[in-house]
Amino acid sequence: MSNQTSVIEFFLLGVTDIQEPQPFLFAVFITIYFVNITGNGAILTIVISDTRLHSPMYFFLGNLACLDICYSTVTVPKMLENFLSTSKAISFLGCITQLHFFHFLGTTESLLLAVMAFDRFVAICKPLRYSVIMSRQLCILMAVAIWTIAFLHALLHSVMTSRLRFCGSNQIHHFFCDVKPLLELACGNTELNLWLLNTVTGTVASVPFFLTFLSYFYIITYLFLKTRSCSMLHKALSTCASHFMVVILFYAPVIFTYIRPSSGSSLDQDRVIAVMYSVVTPALNPLIYTLRNKEVRSALTRKMRRWLRLDKI
Repeated sequence: MSNQTSVIEFFLLGVTDIQEPQPFLFAVFITIYFVNITGNGAILTIVISDTRLHSPMYFFLGNLACLDICYSTVTVPKMLENFLSTSKAISFLGCITQLHFFHFLGTTESLLLAVMAFDRFVAICKPLRYSVIMSRQLCILMAVAIWTIAFLHALLHSVMTSRLRFCGSNQIHHFFCDVKPLLELACGNTELNLWLLNTVTGTVASVPFFLTFLSYFYIITYLFLKTRSCSMLHKALSTCASHFMVVILFYAPVIFTYIRPSSGSSLDQDRVIAVMYSVVTPALNPLIYTLRNKEVRSALTRKMRRWLRLDKI
């Protein structure tokens, strides 16, 4: 790898090139990161420890909580360090590693949201067959498949990017190492890399989004045609609305970033958009996706009461 490039390190220019708001941005992003770790950590803890939540829906929610912690951890700590540091350097190997795990975890979330939508489709539209269709074996198999496909997709980008030759500027106009800004710095032919980014990554993002949208479309159609109870209809629609909100917050920026052609102005837009799906959305997921759930709130309450009792003893 080192023989193919004359660049041994890159410099991350960050969220903004302006220096004045750096301390303020540090405070904002460390708060968001803390909310992410605390919220998703609490969800993951109760999903593992509370046997009442050992069902397919909460199995996938546990995966999502773990994923969101890891996803933000790939980019946020380095971004926070750069807010306070004059040297914003990252080694070539560190850059490729960050790129790999960013795409690995991002792809995993894209596929996981589609599987979670399918789980809700089966639960609402085929309730009598839910336990048969969403068996423990199938859930584990889908989870393993999701993580494996995502890892291989990310490996494709990290290997192809690492083989490029970088001989000019080493300043990355982003707050983390991503394929698009790195291709802007490459000296050789990047047509294949751009094709992989726009076609393969675009497909990996858009197909799960379409399947997710299709699942919720069938759910809403089924509810309006079959459900006569207004309370049941309102409860189901409320759940679907919160789930779909997470889907839009994640997919919309990703599809916008990776499907449209790159340009100098788009790279500045990408930095702002990336903040949404890599920093903000993982912190919002516990609030939108799970903490509004009555069973999760009850489990959290039981856990806190148990901790308080132990403290008194």
